[in-house]
Amino acid sequence: MAEIFESAGVALLYGLVGFIVMAVGFIALDLVTPGKLVHVVWTERNRGAAVLLAGQTIAIGLVIDQSIRASESEQGLGLGLLSTLLYGLSGVVVMTFIAVVVGLLTPGRLGHAVLDDNGDRPHPAAWVQAAMYIGTAFMVGAAVS
Repeated sequence: MAEIFESAGVALLYGLVGFIVMAVGFIALDLVTPGKLVHVVWTERNRGAAVLLAGQTIAIGLVIDQSIRASESEQGLGLGLLSTLLYGLSGVVVMTFIAVVVGLLTPGRLGHAVLDDNGDRPHPAAWVQAAMYIGTAFMVGAAVS
């Protein structure tokens, strides 16, 4: 029974680290997209922003998953949590960097295109950028495993 409580406590700590990384990812995405992301998604109901945020959230989850798996080789819980945090934050940095570079290389302003809902459908750029986040997550996850 003690093992169950210990495992639950470890899961809670890793979950907290994952939540911190997701929050940092949300803030990073908010900084590189026009407007306040909370308002754009939840108040304006912008589908492009929702697609982008969903893609980034899935991507960060993939990075955290691989980070936790890689941390199993660490000596002790503290180092495992720290390595998961650092790997996760590295994933956020790489995803944000790639989004900024792609934004510079595409015609027009990518952030504005992503948020252009064109009626009731997200702009195709929203899907591309969301997929880019997920692809980046697979690369970062492979690097940490």
